[in-house]
Amino acid sequence: MSRIKITLPSSSSERVSIPVRITDLNYGNHVGNDAIVSILHEARVQWLNKAGFDELRFAGQSLIMAGLSVEFIQESFYGDILEVDISCGEISAAGFELYYHLQSERNNRMTSIARAKTDMVCYNYELRKVTPLSTEAKDFLRGSTIP
Repeated sequence: MSRIKITLPSSSSERVSIPVRITDLNYGNHVGNDAIVSILHEARVQWLNKAGFDELRFAGQSLIMAGLSVEFIQESFYGDILEVDISCGEISAAGFELYYHLQSERNNRMTSIARAKTDMVCYNYELRKVTPLSTEAKDFLRGSTIP
């Protein structure tokens, strides 16, 4: 069986910290896959908020997730503080890729927990259709990756 492998961009634009909550744990007493998706969402919202945006107000547009891939690497547990590095990948006419690297400190070093990618698309919720990425959004995204 082939596994998903996500190659992260060489640099990240932002780091956000998210503590693992007791409600994030599954029957195996580690963070569940559904909680990882929620943590990615929280990280993305924090990233947008730091720039004065949110998912409904992103440079004059709204965002919708068109795709999600997650590569699980290690378990995460209650009490972990997940450090999530976020970076922008390819930018298209109507959307962009976001990459996430989830890590936690273990034995005085950072341990990779998961890597993920979301495909974000500009979307008009009233018209229920994809819209082009604005110039302001493209400028923000191009500047969001530290060289």
